[in-house]
Amino acid sequence: MGDGPNFSMTPRLELRRVSKTYRNGGQPVEVLHEISLALEPGTVTALVGRSGCGKTTLLNLAGAMDFPTAGEVLIDGRATSALSESELTALRRRRVGFVFQFFQLLPTLTVLENVELPLLLAGSGARATEAARDRLRWVGLEEKAASMPYQLSGGQLQRVAIARALVHGPDVLLADEPTGNLDTASGDQVLGLLRESATRFGATVLMATHSAEAAAIAGARVHLRDGRVESVD
Repeated sequence: MGDGPNFSMTPRLELRRVSKTYRNGGQPVEVLHEISLALEPGTVTALVGRSGCGKTTLLNLAGAMDFPTAGEVLIDGRATSALSESELTALRRRRVGFVFQFFQLLPTLTVLENVELPLLLAGSGARATEAARDRLRWVGLEEKAASMPYQLSGGQLQRVAIARALVHGPDVLLADEPTGNLDTASGDQVLGLLRESATRFGATVLMATHSAEAAAIAGARVHLRDGRVESVD
């Protein structure tokens, strides 16, 4: 499923009958029930549905921030549940990028330092500054490199967040309500960058959204209802 150039059609991100159950007061609460998806490189897929339908939980499983109660999540054919803690850390730092609704930039770091951070954490400090400037140039904010986050608008903050999420060249880009706090013009800019991250950089983009406009950029829309896939279009 998806849009984009002619990348390999082997699934990069795959969920096989994934379920997730939490405990609430000792009672099991099933948040996701037997979700199966296969997402290819260079594609954008939107998760749509009401609040509480399981979108964010699914993103957390896809990014190895959490693990399924049943089923498997695979990135390039490797099940995240089978990885050691050090392998999981390397996976999150090198193979996965996150974009959040509330940006989550560090307020005490400059824009450039925020974008450099994933490379520094992954031990790639030698090329961090050059790569960060390149990504800031791509999102149109190179002139803001020395600025602090509080000096930027919401749209600019989200574009910086996208630059940070892509600076290390991740295979998988996960976006949780990326336009939720933005006006229409800023949201359109952000959506254009997310689409280009797939078409230009070959990322597999999985985006949770309430927005019909955001979902419209995706090559496929997965409709969730009460933790289950209701339909795919």
